[in-house]
Amino acid sequence: MKAVSGKTLARVLEQHGWSLLRINGSHHIYGKPGSTVRLSVPIHGNQPLKVGLLNHLLKMAGLTEVDLDT
Repeated sequence: MKAVSGKTLARVLEQHGWSLLRINGSHHIYGKPGSTVRLSVPIHGNQPLKVGLLNHLLKMAGLTEVDLDT
């Protein structure tokens, strides 16, 4: 899995229908209409997210690694 920053993941989420609900410190909270799932994406400059966290966020969002390339 390639390294992806929180900023990049946030942009991909927004392209797939997720919207920014609020910001709590450095964490951006995303939600999707009709879904109870909330995603907390840490935005720490351009630091890459750890692989486990990235996999978890992608799974919760219903996305795959292929979606990161779009």
